Amino acid sequence: MPLDRLVLIIVSVFVAAALTVYVGVLLSASAALPSLFITLIPILGLVAYVAVRIIRDRVNNDEDDHYDDIER
Repeated sequence: MPLDRLVLIIVSVFVAAALTVYVGVLLSASAALPSLFITLIPILGLVAYVAVRIIRDRVNNDEDDHYDDIER
C-alpha cells in the first residue's frame, strides 16, 4: 500500500471521528438552541459532501500516485 494512501486513510478516520464528536456536541446543544441546529444541517451536509468528493477524487486519481512506479 502506498504511503500517501495510508496517510489519507488515517487522516480520513481521524476526521470522521472528529466530525462524529462534533455532531454529537451539536445534537446535545440543540436541546437548548433548536433553531440554530436546524440552520446548521444544510451547512454540515454541504461540508460532508465536499469532504467525500475530495477524498473520492484523491483516491481514484491515477496521476497522483507518484510512488507506485518506484521499485523496491
